[in-house]
Amino acid sequence: METLLQVRDLRTHFFTLAGVVRAVDGVSFDLAPGETLGLVGESGCGKSVTALSIMRILPEPAGRIVGGSIRFRDRELTTLPEKAMEKIRGEKIAMVYQEPMTALNPAFTIGDQLGEVFRFHQGLERRQALERAADLLQQVGIPSPKTRVRDYPHQLSGGMRQRAVIAMAMACNPEILIADEPVTALDVTIQAQILDLILNLRSRLGMSLILISHDLGVVANMVERVIVMYAGRMVESAGVEEIFRFPLHPYTRGLFQSIPRIGRRVENLPEIPGSVPNLLNLPAGCKFANRCPEVMDRCRREEPPLFRAGEDHESRCWLNEGGMSCRGDS
Repeated sequence: METLLQVRDLRTHFFTLAGVVRAVDGVSFDLAPGETLGLVGESGCGKSVTALSIMRILPEPAGRIVGGSIRFRDRELTTLPEKAMEKIRGEKIAMVYQEPMTALNPAFTIGDQLGEVFRFHQGLERRQALERAADLLQQVGIPSPKTRVRDYPHQLSGGMRQRAVIAMAMACNPEILIADEPVTALDVTIQAQILDLILNLRSRLGMSLILISHDLGVVANMVERVIVMYAGRMVESAGVEEIFRFPLHPYTRGLFQSIPRIGRRVENLPEIPGSVPNLLNLPAGCKFANRCPEVMDRCRREEPPLFRAGEDHESRCWLNEGGMSCRGDS
């Protein structure tokens, strides 16, 4: 299968006064043209930092890619000059952010901000860019688009602001769209509309999608493959049906058991005990050991690698060493 994006042993650290935070520590995955991939895990597990690393928009100088490779087609993004990266960012790889007000400048109209994408990447004049901006707002379902291009972000509802951000990301028909918790800040009634919009645009344009979410229900309905992250590391990856039917890593199983279900009271939902380890002072061995119900002595001493437990299933757990799994496979 052709590879569009290849991430290998990505390591992104934040250098703070308190010490080094290993936000992303050895993440590897491939993304094929038209593929949909989900990154899931608790807050602080490294999902968003992985996306910011791919886009090369880390908060510098504190955040830096210290190792690994990010290749888009035949270009190495980690060493690409900023001028060249600017042409890829937005035109080839675009991102939809969790909070639209952080992606939109409150001092400029929606039309000016959308139009800037066309002026920068396609060299259009301002009038042409504004016309294209209005067309794009119509495509993402914003009513009265020719009027809305003159509005400022605060004049739009939260749902319309997120649609405008999606329009901005889709302006140049990117090959990859990264959606970072795209509906978290929205009312529940609006969330389904935004997710449907993203899926429809992805299908119509044939682009690849990386969806970052802590909502496992959203991930189950939107992606083909899932990567579960914990404390900056990949702990499990598999096709979406495989991982939901046969989760192998104890952390993944804990996440799935905490999903609300019909007939189960919310206060009775199982929870994962303890808390994520401090990324400034990570323990030896498996980073999930202090919360794992199946912990062994070896887990506290040695960190497991990713074991292959099926044709396209990997798990970072000593229980899966040698291809064994919790299903009794060998």
